[in-house]
Amino acid sequence: MSLLKRLNPAQRDRLVSSMAEVERLLRAGAVELRPEAPNSAAAQWCLERYFAELAARFELGFDPARSNSASPEEMTPPAGFFVMAWLDGAPAGCGALKVGEGGTGENKRMWTAPSARGLGVARRVLRWLEAKAREAGLTRLRLETNRALREAQALYRGEGYQEVAPFNAEPYAHHWFEKRL
Repeated sequence: MSLLKRLNPAQRDRLVSSMAEVERLLRAGAVELRPEAPNSAAAQWCLERYFAELAARFELGFDPARSNSASPEEMTPPAGFFVMAWLDGAPAGCGALKVGEGGTGENKRMWTAPSARGLGVARRVLRWLEAKAREAGLTRLRLETNRALREAQALYRGEGYQEVAPFNAEPYAHHWFEKRL
C-alpha cells in the first residue's frame, strides 16, 4: 500500500501543497540577477513585453513615447543601471535605475514575466536597484506607478516606499512613491 493511500484527504492536500511550495522555492532559488546593456536583444525583449502588458492593463493603453524617458543612455552606467532576472536560461524580469541629481534616483521599467511571478523576482530586482543606488551615493529613490498595477503598489509599500505628492508629470501615473536609503 502506498504512503499516499494511508493519508486522509486533508493530509494529502497538505502534502501536495507542501510539495508545490518546495517546487516554488527551488524555482525561486534558480533565479539569477545580472546587469545587462539596456539595448541588448534580451533587454529589448523584456521591455517589449513590459510595454505590451502595460498597454493591455492600462485603461487608456500605453505608448512608451508619451511616458517619461528611460532611454538606453539613461539606463547605462554611470547615468543608470539595467538589471535582468534570468530563470532556466530565459529572461524572467527586469528593472532600471536612473541616477539623478541631488542624491535622488528613479526606478523604472520594473517587470516580471508571467511565468516567473510568485517567485520574488520583482522584490529581488528592486533590492538590487536599491543596492546600486547606495553604491552610486544616492540617498533617495523615487518611482511612480499606475492604479492598475496593484501588485506593484503592494510591493513598494512592503519594501518601505511611502506614497508622496506627484514629483513629475508622468501621464500614466496615479501613485508616486519615495524611499530614503
